[in-house]
Amino acid sequence: MSAPEQPTCGKGLAENSVLPAKMGELIAAMVENLETHMKALDLTDQNSRREYEAYERLVKAYGQIAVQLQSTANEMAGYRNLPMGRHDEKAMTHPRVGDAFEKFVQHKRELLDLLEQAEERDAKLLEAMRVHNH
Repeated sequence: MSAPEQPTCGKGLAENSVLPAKMGELIAAMVENLETHMKALDLTDQNSRREYEAYERLVKAYGQIAVQLQSTANEMAGYRNLPMGRHDEKAMTHPRVGDAFEKFVQHKRELLDLLEQAEERDAKLLEAMRVHNH
């Protein structure tokens, strides 16, 4: 039997890289949806042209965000074998360390709640799209 792997900050970075990687995939998918919607706009209509321009700006901005998230997540995952450095135990047990982690966990809970709400709406919309397309 081999000894269990020692947790390190590098391994923690690699494990946590999945969150920004998945966020990058989600944003890239949103970009694809925006681009697809743009193709349905009648550009002879003034309001459609304005909508197209708004989507165009969002596609550019979110496209850059998706690429940056994926690139940073890949870098984060690459630190798996980062040697463990010496840590100041007093600094590591300071209340701000726990507070920062608690805030991180809370934001993940809020994101989970938002995703669950969006999933319910999206499931209804997908079903309506399937019925319409068949």
